Amino acid sequence: MEILTVRNLGKIYKGMVHYEALRNINLTINQGEFVGIMGPSGSGKTTLLNMISTIDRPTSGEIRIGRDDPYQLSHKKLAIFRRRELGFVFQSFNLLSTLTVKENIVLPLTLDGVDLNEMNRRVNLFAEKLGISSILNKRTYEISGGQAQRTAIARALINQPKLLLADEPTGNLDSKAARDVMGILEKLNKEEKTTMMLVTHDPVAASYCNRVVFIKDGKLDNEIECGNNRSDFYQKIIEKLSLIGGNENESSPIRHT
Repeated sequence: MEILTVRNLGKIYKGMVHYEALRNINLTINQGEFVGIMGPSGSGKTTLLNMISTIDRPTSGEIRIGRDDPYQLSHKKLAIFRRRELGFVFQSFNLLSTLTVKENIVLPLTLDGVDLNEMNRRVNLFAEKLGISSILNKRTYEISGGQAQRTAIARALINQPKLLLADEPTGNLDSKAARDVMGILEKLNKEEKTTMMLVTHDPVAASYCNRVVFIKDGKLDNEIECGNNRSDFYQKIIEKLSLIGGNENESSPIRHT
């Protein structure tokens, strides 16, 4: 089943000089896939993420998430769609420091008026899966970066969204925490069949995906699949980035082993 369908997508930013950020993008992500998006700085990968996440509107083409075109929804329905059908994990965590870990995780359920018993059931379930049960009552300034990102993942998954969108989720983490977070995303993908799209410059993070799609100069350049050997996949990603001018020489938060 197709979870995400992108057809002939284009984005032009208008100004003194028009800038074509994306051109004729076609992409399909099926249920249960974990897909990485990579490319050099300015290639258009963040623009693509912003349009799929409904933050930015395409100039041309179509996006469907499940059977819905989010850009055909009213402002109110789009807000509900974004909260229920999409999960977001960011580099900067985006947690509210005035709330506890538990309060941050259940925020989407609170907005939907979910029953308190159901809230507690879901938060305990995801906290256990993510190894953060012991910090639920702590404030976000009392926890580590890795714990903060696990909290953000729990919040992103609490509504059981159709699609989880992760934007450089390891960017602010040390190597161990980054490895842990990518391992958790990989495990959730395999065990829960959570459909995920990861935008990253980090080839090690990308090597946890099933498939990596490369963007260059606003166009789809190529894609490669993992197969059975993650080390081989990592090497293929490195080789592909070197050909398209990716950031393979940037320091990776995850040391490949």
